[in-house]
Amino acid sequence: MIQIMASGVISFLVAIFFTPWLIRYFSNAGKGQEIREDGPKSHLRKRGTPTMGGLAILAGIVIAYLAVNTYGSITGTGGFTVSGILVLGLTLGLGALGFADDFIKLFKARNLGLNKTAKIVGQLALALAFGLLVLQFEDSNGLTPATTHLSFVRDIPTFNIAVGPTIIGIIIFLVFMFILIAAWSNAVNLTDGLDGLAAGSTAFVMGAYSIITFWQFRNSCEAGFVAGCYQVRDPLDLAILAAAGLGGSLGFLWWNAAPAKIFMGDTGSLALGGLVAGLSVATRTELLMIIIGALFVVEAASVVIQVFVFKTTGKRFFRMAPIHHHFENGGWPETAVVIRFWLLAGMAAITGVGIFYGEWLLTTGASIL
Repeated sequence: MIQIMASGVISFLVAIFFTPWLIRYFSNAGKGQEIREDGPKSHLRKRGTPTMGGLAILAGIVIAYLAVNTYGSITGTGGFTVSGILVLGLTLGLGALGFADDFIKLFKARNLGLNKTAKIVGQLALALAFGLLVLQFEDSNGLTPATTHLSFVRDIPTFNIAVGPTIIGIIIFLVFMFILIAAWSNAVNLTDGLDGLAAGSTAFVMGAYSIITFWQFRNSCEAGFVAGCYQVRDPLDLAILAAAGLGGSLGFLWWNAAPAKIFMGDTGSLALGGLVAGLSVATRTELLMIIIGALFVVEAASVVIQVFVFKTTGKRFFRMAPIHHHFENGGWPETAVVIRFWLLAGMAAITGVGIFYGEWLLTTGASIL
């Protein structure tokens, strides 16, 4: 528990103190965010605000993860695991993809950054690498960082994604990994449109997964196969990583809350989407993440609905997509939209944790009192 708390605190401190340095650097360099002319007119005042603040979030996550696990390795109370390294690698890989996009926008004077094809190819390459690696590295109990079974609170035995011959099954699994990773990274990216919205919403998700992974660690089957135990490899390391994501998001939010002094950019949003996706896979909770991260799902779905309706009818279903702009264009102040969406994100996270804990109670027959 102390390791998890230490990870969150270290990440928070790194992010909250590193972000002002980024603000000064990009402000002095004259590198700031461009604002879409077709977006809400109130956003035009944000033109020139420093971006790429996701570097502070990533710095917090990496430094916290390295510090806590190095201490654990020295004292024999923990240490680096393949599950944590793979999820962190996916996070950093998508962060690098977002960094390339932000760098092109800011320093190469190309407002659109990477084109869609380049982003998809980058996400595909990372998904293939992650998907292949998470099925390797069996521990002494035969557990790998992930399985080919679809999961809710734990693996669903009757729903194996990799059906059929081995090679075909692996291909199907890799396709699933690409869809999942691209969906979550793009969903968080779409949510990052108002001051503090993506950072605050991600903090709720990371808080929920700090609890879930700690509970999986406390009730791991490694300590003995008892009712309700979890067959998850390296849950403590995943808890340390989730707590680092929580601390980094909150530390950055200090400066990103309205009126934002800096934006996270694609560097932060794609990386946090990768962290969300990676945790869902490594904890065997891909379907539960849809509930916990429901706000991200709604944001992405609103864009899909908007595009589909416009292409089929020529009319817009929302005033503007993603859906947070719909309410903003309807007269809601930006801060009201953000706070109300935070409330929804918090309720979704609480609901997901409640479902997770409720399943454990039913499985073990324990009393809620």
